[in-house]
Amino acid sequence: MTLQEVESKIKSFLIDELEVDENTIFPESKLKDDMGIGSLEVVDVVVFVEDTFGFKMDPKEFNTIQTMSQFCEFVQSHCA
Repeated sequence: MTLQEVESKIKSFLIDELEVDENTIFPESKLKDDMGIGSLEVVDVVVFVEDTFGFKMDPKEFNTIQTMSQFCEFVQSHCA
């Protein structure tokens, strides 16, 4: 799966499921500060990653990721 495909799926999830404002989603956007993804949403993100990309993600791993681009790169690297 290409990085662009991963990014597209993640962006759709953030907008549709977590109701993140599309205008706040950029590669350099901070997941917590700019998009407002808090501890309650982390569970949703982890389930989404498992269901969509087929690998288990520890919530602690997500907490170490700062930006949208880092998140997309992390997911893509685990899809290969």
